[in-house]
Amino acid sequence: MQYQSQSVAKLYFIGALGLFAGQILFGLVMGLQYVIGDFLFPYLPFNIARMVHTNLLIVWLLFGFMGASYYLVPEESERELHSPMLAIILFWVFLVAGALTILGYLLMPYARLAEITGNAILPTMGREFLEQPTITKLGIVVVVLGFIYNIGMTILQGRKTVVTTVLITGLLGLAVFFLFSFYNPDNLILDKYFWWWVVHLWVEGVWELILGAILAFVLIKTTGVDREIIEKWLYVIIAMTLITGIIGTGHHYFWIGTPEYWQWLGSVFSAMEPIPFFMMTVFAFNMVNKRRREHPNKAAVLWALGTAVMAFLGAGVWGFLHTLSPVNYYTHGTQITAAHGHMAFYGAYVMIVLTIISYAMPLLRGRAAANSEKAQVVEMWGFWLMTVSMVFLTLFLTGAGILQVYLQRATETPLPFMVVQDKIMLFYWLREIAGLVFLVGLVTYLWSFFVGGDEAKAA
Repeated sequence: MQYQSQSVAKLYFIGALGLFAGQILFGLVMGLQYVIGDFLFPYLPFNIARMVHTNLLIVWLLFGFMGASYYLVPEESERELHSPMLAIILFWVFLVAGALTILGYLLMPYARLAEITGNAILPTMGREFLEQPTITKLGIVVVVLGFIYNIGMTILQGRKTVVTTVLITGLLGLAVFFLFSFYNPDNLILDKYFWWWVVHLWVEGVWELILGAILAFVLIKTTGVDREIIEKWLYVIIAMTLITGIIGTGHHYFWIGTPEYWQWLGSVFSAMEPIPFFMMTVFAFNMVNKRRREHPNKAAVLWALGTAVMAFLGAGVWGFLHTLSPVNYYTHGTQITAAHGHMAFYGAYVMIVLTIISYAMPLLRGRAAANSEKAQVVEMWGFWLMTVSMVFLTLFLTGAGILQVYLQRATETPLPFMVVQDKIMLFYWLREIAGLVFLVGLVTYLWSFFVGGDEAKAA
């Protein structure tokens, strides 16, 4: 059954996709700056392009999670959203605040931005991924509190399901751990220690609960498998996620001045982090194999299966490659980290947002169940172009990282950093080519929304 208030999700999905396109464009600019050092300098220095690239990633994924919640919670709770108007107001507040922050990065020196936004009163700026001005961070807190209130009231007043319970747990964790971005101690070790409480415990903790809830919802809708079976799987997966993810934070504590026991805790528990992702892959394929019906939205099913596989490869396998402390001693801060980061974010979070958009957008646009066969073929071309290019981009960065580790750290005659960068330049060119193919895939995916044809029949 469709609920009228689910339509607010469409606004969030469109906003998310627009910001996604911006993120990729800035990524391509950075890729060129790796190989053509003065490209767009001084108009767009590398540090600013990188800041915009990573900030857009975080913001558009948050838009995607919010849109997914506004879509699935009314359906799971079997009632209209508590306040559609609040959802629309918060969308525009978040979008305008995000746009002004990006313009601030681009149009003035970062120190000047810190000065005019009152960073001296409550210093929070200048840290990787948390570069947002303090007033923007406060705005994010207001938006997220309003969002959680809206979702929470809808859940409390309606039917309770495992999917909504796991989702709201993840969203509450997202809100709580973001508060550590306001804690900025003078001691650098303490600063880094708690900085990871935002950065790691988001992406390797509570965001995985949101991922699991959205994936379970889409599989319930597209496979017709009994809800009880999917819910049991979901409970086991999130239990493993929390056990490994929380203590696995220790793999970031190896070399920042924390006690030595973190090398054991970080190594052991983060080595177990691929397990929930492997379980998610088995779960997704199991549910599709046991499906009771052929859902007409084949593209959404493809995205769901792709999410499970790519999340396992990116977050699981590539994470494990350099998570043990004796290995990480050589690899931390190299292109191996960048390889893992790109595939993990794409596989786990980009793809789950595109999965829910693929499933929900046809319904939000008045289709019976799915886009036309022709539109789905175009969308699936977008899926394969983006996914295959991300695999190659990851492999190129991995090759660069292995050479970098050997030439710069492992050999008996280590070379200076910039000399090594020159020697691995080929990999950076190949990475840029893969990025361009990814952009083609994204454009193809966006084009699929405008492809006509006969509507697919409802299951």
